[in-house]
Amino acid sequence: MARIRDFGVTPGYLSTGQYNAITDVAGVRVGHTTISREVNGVPWRTGVTAIWPHAGNPLRESVYAAIFCLNGLGEMTARSLIDEWGLLSFPLLLTGTNHVGIVYHWGLQYLFEHGASEMGMTSLITLVAECDDSYLDGSRGLAVTCEDVYAALDSATGGPVTEGCVGSGTGMQLFDFKGGIGTSSRLVQVAGKTYTVGVLVMTNFGERRELRIDGIPAGREIRDLMPPSIDQPGEGSCIVVVATDAPLNARQCKRLAKRAALGLARTGSTARDMSGEIIVAFATGNLLPYGTNAELSVRMILEGPSDHGASPLNELFTGAIEATEEAVYNALVAAVTTDGVDGHVLYAIPHDRLRALLRRS
Repeated sequence: MARIRDFGVTPGYLSTGQYNAITDVAGVRVGHTTISREVNGVPWRTGVTAIWPHAGNPLRESVYAAIFCLNGLGEMTARSLIDEWGLLSFPLLLTGTNHVGIVYHWGLQYLFEHGASEMGMTSLITLVAECDDSYLDGSRGLAVTCEDVYAALDSATGGPVTEGCVGSGTGMQLFDFKGGIGTSSRLVQVAGKTYTVGVLVMTNFGERRELRIDGIPAGREIRDLMPPSIDQPGEGSCIVVVATDAPLNARQCKRLAKRAALGLARTGSTARDMSGEIIVAFATGNLLPYGTNAELSVRMILEGPSDHGASPLNELFTGAIEATEEAVYNALVAAVTTDGVDGHVLYAIPHDRLRALLRRS
């Protein structure tokens, strides 16, 4: 699996975590179910990606979280709950647009079977986010089953994260090339302590001529290999998941989520009118127990100047920007050429030509 650093590109100046992935935030786990098969002659190209926010059960221990919508032609369930309470109390599930309903349904059933019923919970909400993979996926919402959702949740692990045409990224595009899942991380220093910011993206956005890699207008140089019969080039969506182990509150998580949008912009995203760029950020620096006392002490990083001079949040913001930018590049170079319904094809960015272009620039 190729990553952008294999091409000599190192976005930004901050160091990465061990795996250069969202799982460098301790306890965060990622799992995929990939669906790529022919059913009655129709290509099914979709899947599910699951993200657990910490090592425990989020039903029992919530984390502070927030959502920032850069452009809203998309769906992320539980948005109003997270906006109101500032808490994430469930895993995150990513999938194709036509499968939001079934993934939500089986996501709830999984939670009922894994602790919710024992806790006396009779009603639940969970988070499912989508991008439209129907350019390649011909299943029209029929592909994902209970077993697929459960497998993504059960298989989630720490360590290296598979990228490209995997899980919910199976049918996705990126700057009119094949795209999918990408991830990256950054280590930041705050008042002498090291914290991690990790990002995972599900990419399905971008017009070819706007693609920039480390500032180089690569999309203007590689103008062929365009997908056939695409009605609205460049329109699509991107879901960004930002995690950190820093002790941030919900309002600070929203500020962090906004900076991830700047990372998308560095790659060439313009958050087009027919696109849905929705970003969720959560912080595991405080685990908030379910059913606790009415008052609870939590840790928090303060805004504004510190005794070190600059605001302690600045490098966290930079970490979110750099990790988002690199995660998009990783999704791009990890993807492989994939065919789909009605003869549609999304081509992988050609690695040899990309290397030559980067050397020349």
